[in-house]
Amino acid sequence: MCVGGKEKVAPMLRIASNLASVSAQRALGLTQRSVETSMRALASGTRFTDAGSDASGQAIASGVQAQIKGYQAARYNSDNAISFVQVAEGALNEQSNILIRLRELAIQSASDTMGDKEREFMDYEVKGLVKEFDRIAKSTTFGSQPLLNGTSKSYEFQVGIHAGSENIITYVNNANTTASGMGISGMSVLEKSDARDSLSDLDKAMTDISGTRAKLGAIQSRMESATSHIDSQVENLTDAYSRMADTDIASEISNMRRGQILPQYQPSVLSEANNSQGYLLKLIA
Repeated sequence: MCVGGKEKVAPMLRIASNLASVSAQRALGLTQRSVETSMRALASGTRFTDAGSDASGQAIASGVQAQIKGYQAARYNSDNAISFVQVAEGALNEQSNILIRLRELAIQSASDTMGDKEREFMDYEVKGLVKEFDRIAKSTTFGSQPLLNGTSKSYEFQVGIHAGSENIITYVNNANTTASGMGISGMSVLEKSDARDSLSDLDKAMTDISGTRAKLGAIQSRMESATSHIDSQVENLTDAYSRMADTDIASEISNMRRGQILPQYQPSVLSEANNSQGYLLKLIA
């Protein structure tokens, strides 16, 4: 049939293939899968519910998560390193207090206001304090590692997440704060001259103790800075991972509600598509 010089194509009527029904079924299936995906995302808290959901994004997020876990392990190392320093510092603080008391006793004994009997009593205390000073140095350990007995060891603290030397803080500990190492093992205040002679030894010992504490304080300060940096990295990486992997609750709830509403009328459309074939019979009847 030609209309206005142009051929008019008549609509094709099909019985074997119900395209309307197929389309309606496909739409219903897509809706059901969408609802299932939204429910899995809401239940799991992550938008990576299966291998096909943003594979590249999932790979990037996994790399970021590995960084976070690495920094958390480095944070643990850093905390232990600070504890290592604090154990030694606590012992040195007590040794410093002992030296102050020993100097006080030496100054008192150096004066003629003290008699021989009083010096003898003070000497008992001096010898007891020297023994305790030495015991502290020899018994101070971190785990099985001695810290103050003169054992020299280089410690490496892994505070980064890679293998380079920039990820390691090195500290060489060779502190020797034993009584012999400090030169006070034979200290006595029984005689006025001995008491005066011991003052120079005590002053040197106090200087050495202060130097050791300064070295420990420097490494502790550095470790605390490293810890602060690690915390900052963990915070920022966690935020990045959250944006990549966490479920957008508002969006998924909207998608789920939409998917729950569509099936309420999609079966009616499918039914109508299936019934449409029956209308063709009227053309034959």
